[in-house]
Amino acid sequence: QVQLVESGGGLVQPGGSLRLSCAASGSIFSIDAMGWYRQAPGKQRELVATITSGGGTNYADSVKGRFTISRDNAKRTVFLQMNSLKPEDTAVYYCNADLLELGMPTIYNCWGQGTQVTVSS
Repeated sequence: QVQLVESGGGLVQPGGSLRLSCAASGSIFSIDAMGWYRQAPGKQRELVATITSGGGTNYADSVKGRFTISRDNAKRTVFLQMNSLKPEDTAVYYCNADLLELGMPTIYNCWGQGTQVTVSS
């Protein structure tokens, strides 16, 4: 069974920083793109940042220059460094990955359970 497990969320003051981690585990043959999405109360889930297996990145305009996505392919882990946090960054942050399980013919999309990030004074 494949799992994505996030960690690193919490409460931080405006202007502060947090680093989220997401580790993939299970019978995984390979992982393609990985990413972070977020969902604030009453809003739709939105893309925050993605990173390909080769390291190519994409960011939402709202986080460019403040957030950095990275990954450690050997550890099957993706990170999100969040700096200069704002109250509007408050949301549940979800990890996402396109992965291929051992013995399976097709890539499928997998979600983590989410981690809460609250930015408040």
